[in-house]
Amino acid sequence: MAEVATVSAKPAAELSPLRAFWAAFRENRGAVAGLVVVAFVVLLALGADVIAPYSPTEQFRESVRLPPMWVEGGHAQFVFGTDSLGRDMLSRLIHGARVSLFIGIAVMGVSFVLGVLLGLACVSFKGPLGLAVDTAVTRLMDLIMAVPSLVLAILVVAVLGPNLFNTIVAVTIVYLPRYVRLVRASALAELGKDYVVAARVAGVGPVRLMFRTVLPNCLSPLIVQAALGVSDAILEAAALGFLGLGAQPPTAEWGTMLADAREFIRSDPWMVTLPGLAILVTVVSINLMGDGLRDALDPKMRRS
Repeated sequence: MAEVATVSAKPAAELSPLRAFWAAFRENRGAVAGLVVVAFVVLLALGADVIAPYSPTEQFRESVRLPPMWVEGGHAQFVFGTDSLGRDMLSRLIHGARVSLFIGIAVMGVSFVLGVLLGLACVSFKGPLGLAVDTAVTRLMDLIMAVPSLVLAILVVAVLGPNLFNTIVAVTIVYLPRYVRLVRASALAELGKDYVVAARVAGVGPVRLMFRTVLPNCLSPLIVQAALGVSDAILEAAALGFLGLGAQPPTAEWGTMLADAREFIRSDPWMVTLPGLAILVTVVSINLMGDGLRDALDPKMRRS
């Protein structure tokens, strides 16, 4: 019994990194709740073909604009009702989770990789070449950030054409400066530290120095930014879809569903409310999870 008590009283500093991270993360109940909701949405997206009762494009002409089953006139066959073309709302919401999460994760992944490469390029080179690269990249990022994000996304989609792939490209361009500036600032802060100087003295090459020595110590803020970047990308893609510049019908995407239902906002409010709630719950949950990641990865933010 004494041995068990000793193990349970083991200080957090002696825990494995993963257990220490989870111990810090779970202190934030909102973050844990957000993680549960995000995991549920991810499971829905992955199993959409099995979980959804119908195809998202299947039309039931005899059941057009049917209300949810708990509203008078609803039917148990369509739990969340049907849209203006007789398509099952529940099935479209579930498949919409797949599309929206795919956009968010794709934008985050591409922005993360490009942001790391460009951010490290700003601080990797020396002399006139290094100054030229740093100036060119930072001024380009400043130019992108000078334009309102939605306006820039609309401009890019208008040039490339409205579809799902171009939506990802547009949103990636909008959010790329966040990662570039964060990597550059974090890397500059690390370059003057003793372990970097020691690595240079030991003869470590510039590429290995940046990716094996400096980058791992810059990952904590990047991971938090990546988590929050997914929710931002989902919102931006939904805004483009609402304007008709995102994923095109009949693709089941939450922003497109809002656009299709906006003319029925008074007569059939559930058609707008349900995809709007899906966006709201998903984005808030991801943001709560991001707050928990920030607290767990930054020792200064930990409550313990």
